Amino acid sequence: MPFNERPRDMGTKLNLVIDVALCENCNNCVLAAKDELVGNTFDGYSAPHAPVGEGVVRIERHVRGEGHMVDVTYVPRMCFHCDNAPCVAAGQGAVRKRQDGVVLFDPVLARGRRDLVAACPYGAVVWNEEQQLPQTWFFDAHLLDAGWEVPRSAGVCPTGAIQLRRTDDDAMQREVASRGLRTLLPELALKPRVFYANLDRVDRVFVGGTITARIGPHVEVVPATQVELVRADEVVATCVSDAFGDFKFDGLLPHGGEHQIRARHSEHGEAVCAAAVGAASVFVGELRLSDS
Repeated sequence: MPFNERPRDMGTKLNLVIDVALCENCNNCVLAAKDELVGNTFDGYSAPHAPVGEGVVRIERHVRGEGHMVDVTYVPRMCFHCDNAPCVAAGQGAVRKRQDGVVLFDPVLARGRRDLVAACPYGAVVWNEEQQLPQTWFFDAHLLDAGWEVPRSAGVCPTGAIQLRRTDDDAMQREVASRGLRTLLPELALKPRVFYANLDRVDRVFVGGTITARIGPHVEVVPATQVELVRADEVVATCVSDAFGDFKFDGLLPHGGEHQIRARHSEHGEAVCAAAVGAASVFVGELRLSDS
């Protein structure tokens, strides 16, 4: 069997599910890929990867918000093992799609094929100048074929953010639907096998602020305030301020236009302010309640 592929149930495919809400940027997956691939030859799978330069697993950092209302989301990136992989089409035999879904660059036939770096719209192919090879994260297929239960990237993740799924396509799609999993650049219709949970933290925006009121001689934060996000007199979202007086409307589509925030507390009154939902998340600052 080519590329040392171990026989499996014909319907079973390999997939990754990455929960970006659990990724803490520890870089264990990045280091594991370096440790496994740099300086090592795996016949039929890979020539030694480069000790310096961009690795085949990386973590992107996405920051939203401003002021004291800021969150950071980390997104592990690697080869997505697309079913409609453009690298396979461009490779003309130098890149192969296995029956279990794994995409492999032949370390012999792909030599000198720098053009294959540009074939990937996800930027997942790196060029090894010393070896004159395009290289990717190949799902640690050499380990899985040898009997490992999970690839090293999943095994070393302390939070369980990276999970392997060995299942058929129908079962995988049921999980995608039930959990709201998403892929990157779905508009390309490449059908990648790496799925993400909580990706709204990256490509959606939030509007938030802090509820305060003058209580006696002091201005204090006010928890348990009912807050509404309104557009064209229609309430599109509601929330309650927390123990620090903070509120946040999250998961909003960018460029949503002009909105209004209305806050109401049974003891401390009401407040209203305008809020524009634009390309980036917005912290509107202090929203002070008044009885007047």
